[in-house]
Amino acid sequence: MTAQAQKMTKQKKNSKTAITPTREENFPEWYQSVVKAADMAENSPVRGCMVIKPYGYALWENVQRALDDMIKEEGVQNAYFPLLIPLSFISREAEHVEGFAKECAVVTHHRLEKGPEGGLIPAPDSKLEEPFIIRPTSETIIGDSMSKWIQSYRDLPLKLNQWANVMRWEMRPRMFLRTTEFLWQEGHNAFETAEDAYEDAMKMLKVYQRFYEEFMAVPGLPGEKTPDERFPGANNTYTYESMMQDGKALQSCTSHDLGQNFAKSCDIQFQGRDGKMHHSYTTSWGLSTRSIGGLIMTHADDDGMIMPPKIAPQQVVILPVVRDENVADVMAACEKLAAQLKAKGIRVNLDATERRTPDKMWEAIKKGVPLRVEIGAREAEAGQVTHVRRDIGRDSKQTCGADEFVNKAQSIFDEIQANMLERARAFQISHTFDVKSLDELQAFYKADKTGFVKMDAALLNDPAFEVIKKEFSLTPRCLPFADEGKKVVVGRSY
Repeated sequence: MTAQAQKMTKQKKNSKTAITPTREENFPEWYQSVVKAADMAENSPVRGCMVIKPYGYALWENVQRALDDMIKEEGVQNAYFPLLIPLSFISREAEHVEGFAKECAVVTHHRLEKGPEGGLIPAPDSKLEEPFIIRPTSETIIGDSMSKWIQSYRDLPLKLNQWANVMRWEMRPRMFLRTTEFLWQEGHNAFETAEDAYEDAMKMLKVYQRFYEEFMAVPGLPGEKTPDERFPGANNTYTYESMMQDGKALQSCTSHDLGQNFAKSCDIQFQGRDGKMHHSYTTSWGLSTRSIGGLIMTHADDDGMIMPPKIAPQQVVILPVVRDENVADVMAACEKLAAQLKAKGIRVNLDATERRTPDKMWEAIKKGVPLRVEIGAREAEAGQVTHVRRDIGRDSKQTCGADEFVNKAQSIFDEIQANMLERARAFQISHTFDVKSLDELQAFYKADKTGFVKMDAALLNDPAFEVIKKEFSLTPRCLPFADEGKKVVVGRSY
């Protein structure tokens, strides 16, 4: 157990936590408990899939709004393409189909009929001439449209994005992190030159990094994937690797420089400035609902979720503390405060349900609402509010005038957002270690330590690394840009 884990265990020893087991006791079960306690999602009747509940979907909507605005700032237009992709399309790019073959769901018939035992079966005479693949990703079918839309260099660049669902058969599902069906955005851009495509792939990774840092308060390492970790069919894959509280890595997003590989397989050609025909250079890039799993594992604690204010479904929850004789006055004060905050564009939930106040408080804590406000008879009479920050807890409890709170709420959000990013970044830095040899790498994991390990990139080619990689279930996460490709980050991952 790390020193930080021991410290946190001591702090929690004599205190009740809302989430059991705790992070230190069983991190995977703790994660599932946080999702359930925050009422974000639940398992569905379809194996490997999940139902995203209203609170979890409200979070995804906020992710969509923020990221969609950033994507459009780069001149990208939203579109939508079919869920079903002809098998022949997927087969056009050999490396691509090999990379996804084991994850593909296949549609072979177009009608059901009653079978000999009374149940429904695919009608034998409804077999499709060509099977369809439920999209695992859309390079090939979007490439088909691009081949029709691009005729001249004047049609370039063509920048497209779609918000959609995809399906990749998942053997070990976990809500938000690994599900057979998940939601994402996938961008697909086409360019005139290799330089333009490279610059776009790098630019979109920077967009993701800015989104994660500014909205999710999630730090990470931007870098290039090693050749064996690249997206199938890509020249290069760039990634943002984030560290979770158990020291494991999460690939938070990817951006791919596809070169001309998909342009050639999809016949995306244009007449160049020289009058000759050329294949386009393309990129693709994506971020999924996995980002919510990363958000949970980066920020949540043993009392539940902690939401960054910028994307929190509820930024403030108002809890009336009432007795029979003061209901009207307290509710009037709560409603006035809610209206004032909403007028400033703040997302507010006035919890007027008839549950006990402690139950309402714990629900707000488990859902990670950034600011909790309590108004009782005393506060209502004095025109005051009592507020508590979720990221700090009881130590932040303050009472102030209601108007003062309305005016400073946004600055409190800014402090919470900055504190969450700083805390997560400090954790990442303190759990990133340098080793000089494979012996040191092996010793690190034999000592049951967790975190990112940096080593000389040349050690990836040593046959001994393959042995150590299998022994400790390690993967090369990326070649960080900060190290100019000379170092590689290795670790356990999700």
